[in-house]
Amino acid sequence: MKPVIYGTVGFIAGAIITLIVVYASAPGMMLSEDESPYGFDETIEILTQSVDDHGWTIPKTHNLQRSMAKFGHEVLPVTVIELCHPDHANRILQEDDERIVATLMPCRVAVYEKSDGKVYISRMNSGMLAGMMGGLIAEVMSLAAAQNEEILQPVLK
Repeated sequence: MKPVIYGTVGFIAGAIITLIVVYASAPGMMLSEDESPYGFDETIEILTQSVDDHGWTIPKTHNLQRSMAKFGHEVLPVTVIELCHPDHANRILQEDDERIVATLMPCRVAVYEKSDGKVYISRMNSGMLAGMMGGLIAEVMSLAAAQNEEILQPVLK
């Protein structure tokens, strides 16, 4: 009887510890942040050129510093850049069951300066998320994630 009790208690304790570890590390797994070796404006210029060089488009950029200033708030420079590859988007948007990921489209990259004076690039770890989705979504999102990392290489330290 004791081995069953010890085994059950051990299993439950292991499950609880696993959940705590996953919960604590999830933000770090879902988002990636890298330092840029360039200044803010130069990082955006190089990134914009790399997007074009890789056959992607930038449907929109969001200058959050300017947006916040409209409401009387001063923040350090931060721009969110939307990245789109129409062929990848089309594959997802053609299928009713896959359209649920439209909320993640287009891919977004943030370029921002921190109080240390350095410039950083952050993005969602869509490759990891893709693996959890399966099927066509996993295929397209994995490809897009890999291409996004290639696009970002020129501005990563």
